[in-house]
Amino acid sequence: MSDAGRMPGPAPTPDASRPAPPLADPTTLPPLDLARRPWPGREVTAGGVTMHVRETPGPATRAVYVHGLSGSATNWTDLAGLLAGRASGMSVDLPGFGSSPPLDPRVWTPDANAEALARFLRASGDEPVHLLGNSLGGSVCVLLAARHPDLVRTLTLVSPAVPDRRPDPRRLSDPRLALAMIPGAPGRRARAALAALGPRERAEQVLALCFGDPARAPEHRIAEAAEEILARGSVPWAADAVNGAAFAMFASWLRCGQASPWAALRAVTVPTLVVWGDRDRLVAPRHAARTVRSLRDGRLLMLPGVGHIAQMEVPDVVARAVAGMWDAVESGEWAGDVARDGKMQAAVRVDHVES
Repeated sequence: MSDAGRMPGPAPTPDASRPAPPLADPTTLPPLDLARRPWPGREVTAGGVTMHVRETPGPATRAVYVHGLSGSATNWTDLAGLLAGRASGMSVDLPGFGSSPPLDPRVWTPDANAEALARFLRASGDEPVHLLGNSLGGSVCVLLAARHPDLVRTLTLVSPAVPDRRPDPRRLSDPRLALAMIPGAPGRRARAALAALGPRERAEQVLALCFGDPARAPEHRIAEAAEEILARGSVPWAADAVNGAAFAMFASWLRCGQASPWAALRAVTVPTLVVWGDRDRLVAPRHAARTVRSLRDGRLLMLPGVGHIAQMEVPDVVARAVAGMWDAVESGEWAGDVARDGKMQAAVRVDHVES
């Protein structure tokens, strides 16, 4: 097991009315294989949508994994392997990301991605799926689950990109990214310096931003990330996809009322697990409580010392929480703690996860 569950953190606030999500017995999961290579990928067209997917063999029950901004299907390699005994996995590259072609016309909004993924899932299977999303992928999954509940069996959100409008330079992988937007000589120098970065250096910057403890990243995962960055450099729409998706996501944060992301969360009816690292620099951990309380049937797992992509940083801990939810839903035990107002109460924090 990784060290994340044993790292000290601020003392939890006792609250007996807010149970932690159930954690599966670690002996029911395979050992974590940090040397595992990404699962085989292929291009699939379903419902008029073409996506590159990586498939993990397993039982008939399906789990679908959706990456975040600048991510890809490889972000789920370890978690999909750990959960393969309970569900076959399909990690998707969203349109325009990874090895997937963009939508036609090229639209990068969370809404467009949610509808595209819904069409893809509806045409590629008969049963609802366990849906898991990280960051931007979490926003896409929320919209899909809210609008197409018949497609979703359970929902897992890892640091979903809920509205977080704070201007914080720590959210940039390189401070020169801000300078690059300035007109004139300062901007030109910053853009030239960024262009000169090699894939390995860029991969290390991203991991430093997204991991609570970058030392947890295995060497071969850093090398894989660098390879992906190099490959994406030759994709003609790569920059448009990242920039377009980022601006569309930020624009969605400005919406109010029934068009806001919070309204979409309130419309989700399926059992939902929310996972957040307390060292997340991209979407502030303080949004975790509001996120889970906006859900009708949600629980929260806070992970001390963990960053924005918990499924990569501590996949074994996340796997126990996801498997625990799946098992509880299957046995009918998940609904046993629903409060009288119809909302599942949330654990404020889990400081120690032993295996």
